[in-house]
Amino acid sequence: LFFLEKTKFLVQSQNSGLFLIGIRFKRGFFSTLTHGTIMATYEGSCFCGEVKVEVDGEPDAMVVCHCTVCRTWSASPVNGATIFKPENVRIVQGKDKLKSFAKNPGHDRSWCESCGGHVLTDHTNSYGFFDVYSSILKDLEFKPTAHFNYENTILPMKDGLPKFKDFPEELGGSGEMIEE
Repeated sequence: LFFLEKTKFLVQSQNSGLFLIGIRFKRGFFSTLTHGTIMATYEGSCFCGEVKVEVDGEPDAMVVCHCTVCRTWSASPVNGATIFKPENVRIVQGKDKLKSFAKNPGHDRSWCESCGGHVLTDHTNSYGFFDVYSSILKDLEFKPTAHFNYENTILPMKDGLPKFKDFPEELGGSGEMIEE
């Protein structure tokens, strides 16, 4: 394994051949080559930086949640949820600083014990995924595709996105939609 061009290109020799396995850009964005396709890796951290997380690939979904649990947890009118498969989420620093609380079983909300900064919600025992808070992921362009729990909104949004009363049926909700 060696580096070229001031660590911008990470190249590995395999069977006397060279192939690109990653590019590091100045803003902290990192890409890895996996089975011939480039997959983004996003880095994020808590407020103080003691807990660091990495996620591989683009989120499986990006939604705006208006439920009262997300609102009270985040102390904001909405939560920008970015959904990732468990195998694509890694705590790379400060795992011992990460604390969690589950108001509802299967929804473990985690934060840094040093600064209180929110990091993620572990929904692996309920829905089978992690919600890594979009606002902590550097260089991730948050592009939500829907609103969940819009019946509870305190901040109406006219953005043309689908607005579920609660959740889609696939996630155990009614699948009912609400007009803007």
